[in-house]
Amino acid sequence: MFVGRHGSWNRDPPSGYDVILVAFRDGRPARDPVPVLSGFLSGDARIAYGRPVGVAFDKRGALLVADDVGNTIRRVAGR
Repeated sequence: MFVGRHGSWNRDPPSGYDVILVAFRDGRPARDPVPVLSGFLSGDARIAYGRPVGVAFDKRGALLVADDVGNTIRRVAGR
């Protein structure tokens, strides 16, 4: 399962602001989440360049990530 983690607004340090992959086996998480898409926060974590709010796939299999900071949809595709 791909999960868009919208990000915290009241934590220090901030958490979330990324997309992770959670693998399941028999209906339960099989291992720790794997980061898939990050870089939504500035290096000092003061500026949010994006906040993932939803994920989906397009007809070609690319991951689509809705971002409510930039009011955009980001498309992530392999080679």
